[in-house]
Amino acid sequence: MKVLKATAMVGVALCVCLGAAVAQSGKSIAIGTGGTGGVYYPLGGALANVLSKYLPGIQATAEVTGGSVDNLKLIGSGQSEIAFSMADAALDAFNGQDKFSSGKVPLRTLMVLYPNRMHAVTIEGTGIDKMADLKGKRVSTGAPGSATEVMAFRLIEAVGLDKDKDMRRERLSVAESVNAIKDRKIDAFFFVGGIPTAGVTDLAATPGVKMKLIDHADAVAKMNTKYGNLYSTDTIKAGSYPGQDKDNQIADVWNILVTDEKTSDDFAYAVVKLIFDKKPELVAVHREAESFVLETQKKENSPIPFHPGAIKYFKEKGLSF
Repeated sequence: MKVLKATAMVGVALCVCLGAAVAQSGKSIAIGTGGTGGVYYPLGGALANVLSKYLPGIQATAEVTGGSVDNLKLIGSGQSEIAFSMADAALDAFNGQDKFSSGKVPLRTLMVLYPNRMHAVTIEGTGIDKMADLKGKRVSTGAPGSATEVMAFRLIEAVGLDKDKDMRRERLSVAESVNAIKDRKIDAFFFVGGIPTAGVTDLAATPGVKMKLIDHADAVAKMNTKYGNLYSTDTIKAGSYPGQDKDNQIADVWNILVTDEKTSDDFAYAVVKLIFDKKPELVAVHREAESFVLETQKKENSPIPFHPGAIKYFKEKGLSF
């Protein structure tokens, strides 16, 4: 497994109390992220660097994974201490449903991150202009272990298609999907990510290829009727990707940063404080970190209970929980 490691700078602390809170000499922290073509991976690498740089005795590692489902299973098995996840996959893990039917994962939310936008991607020449046109096509619904797959299945169902009968389905990462669609091995793919997602940018910037994003916001109501009020309508604005000349009406879901319920209050507090104190360093890596704001830290944005350490920090900032 590829990893991004940031070397700890022992003795550097934001303040005396923060250093004392995480006085765990030589402690290694694994952060579950996603594939290299998405947003979780660069943001996870930036977070690993910040934790390693400012928390004495901590060495954090950002791990390449299949995405949310894999990350949540790593939390459950104790192989990761922190993980990025979409809220819908996290709720399944918390309740022990669907891909987590073997057992509940005792999660706690550290913070709400940014809205994850569903990209339904195709290119000119496939005959696909709307969701119904996916019938009979070759479609990637996301990598195994990803929450893209979870949300893609729900979206496909909501538009009246059968994921197994109505399309020839592949299970590819965003980077693999981009290569496959360039080679005309698939006709479309789904990916849930931030703006911009590196793999989608790559496809849109490919000479001789005209990328198209398929509208699907009208499916959100049906998704929420069946799966709870997890999804909302949103827009990928024109110009978000090279050559994108019109707004794309989509479904989105919140991303959250999670940990195990047994994580110490002091450590959870320190992680959340660092993210907000060192936000410019995260934004320098990916602009979605601009969305890390106090205003979104509320119970209705996360179906998973907040960690007591995170709650302590947010209360200090004047938020009510």
